[in-house]
Amino acid sequence: MKVLVVGNGGREHAIAKKLLESTRIKQVFCVPGNGGTATTQGCQNLSLNIDDFQGIERFVMVNNIGLVIVGPELPLSLGIADYFQQKRLMIFGPTKAGAQIESSKSWAKELMLQAGIPTPKAAVFTDAEAAKAYVLEQGIPIVIKADGLASGKGVTVATTVKMAHSAINTIFRGEFGTDNIRVVVEEFLTGQEVSILALTDGITVEPLLPAQDHKAIGEGDKGANTGGMGAYAPAPIVTPELMERIQEEILEPTLAALQKRKIDYRGVLYAGLMITPDGEPKVLEFNCRFGDPETQAVLSLLETPLEDLVLACCQQRLGESSIRWKSGASVCVVLASGGYPGSYQKGKVITGIEEAEAQGAEVFHAGTQLKQQQLVSDGGRVLGVTATGETLEQAISKAYAAVDCIQFEGVYCRRDIGRRALGDKN
Repeated sequence: MKVLVVGNGGREHAIAKKLLESTRIKQVFCVPGNGGTATTQGCQNLSLNIDDFQGIERFVMVNNIGLVIVGPELPLSLGIADYFQQKRLMIFGPTKAGAQIESSKSWAKELMLQAGIPTPKAAVFTDAEAAKAYVLEQGIPIVIKADGLASGKGVTVATTVKMAHSAINTIFRGEFGTDNIRVVVEEFLTGQEVSILALTDGITVEPLLPAQDHKAIGEGDKGANTGGMGAYAPAPIVTPELMERIQEEILEPTLAALQKRKIDYRGVLYAGLMITPDGEPKVLEFNCRFGDPETQAVLSLLETPLEDLVLACCQQRLGESSIRWKSGASVCVVLASGGYPGSYQKGKVITGIEEAEAQGAEVFHAGTQLKQQQLVSDGGRVLGVTATGETLEQAISKAYAAVDCIQFEGVYCRRDIGRRALGDKN
């Protein structure tokens, strides 16, 4: 079987490599891919845009591709799944209607409230001054969110009124898009954030291992939000009892709410949760695709062939499948360009990847490019160095030993990925 993966990040490289572990997968094509997919045996990059649905369809038809897996949220929000389903081609990912669960935070919030899903109190505004007045009324700290897609960067945890008003101004200036601008002002919760990536065929919903992402750029979760600076799995804060509650109180009611709206949702339902100090799980946001960098950590522990689960979702037989996991833990450390998530330079030569993988780690490429047979940086998040171990401590040690082998000008990473699970609260 040949598979086409849409996207160019670390998540897509991880998906491609996981697929190629199976003897059933003959070849993986990536649109557009990155430097890692260009150099992975069995992978081939295609110079197509992720929103060129006709171009992707032509390649799929001509080359007898059996399955398309969509990595990023943008093509899903634009309706790539609808397009391929109309052509009767196999695609993994929700329709445009289902992708609203990520592409519109206000739509997702309304769905959660109607379904009785636990979520922070919030209000939605189309006027900046009204949003600012609400901030003054509610007090700080408070959370300001851009309603639409923002690549994980449209959220500000405001600890002063000035910071909240600045975030509101930024959104209404069109920094995250100029169409139908809305801002969601949400109650601030304390606790630990957890990512629950679940698979669904529209009938059954099955969670993967719980993971914890590290969104802030700085150690100790300080500084600006990013697309994610690292992740580990499984997150020990999610006990079997808590996972059962998440299944019964969040995942199943969300799927039922989608069904009630006549949305046939097949793909990943990703719940970003806050586990409050009293152990209550509350939904901060939903995403309509695999997380990044959580996917790198979670898939490293998956024993069931990935294509089996993906096809089961597409063919609505997930209820007949079982998900098997390797023992131990996994951690992914993101290496970023200096200056990220602000401005940064590209084209920096990367060395040491072979040495890093000799430490027993896998290096997933994100913002990389193969230029004249030389690997160079091509984005803010450049690499995801991922390692497994019988314990989380072993996985962390192995990952950072590999990290220390890799060099490029301006390279930056957090040195505390996974430490919270080991009891380090700083």
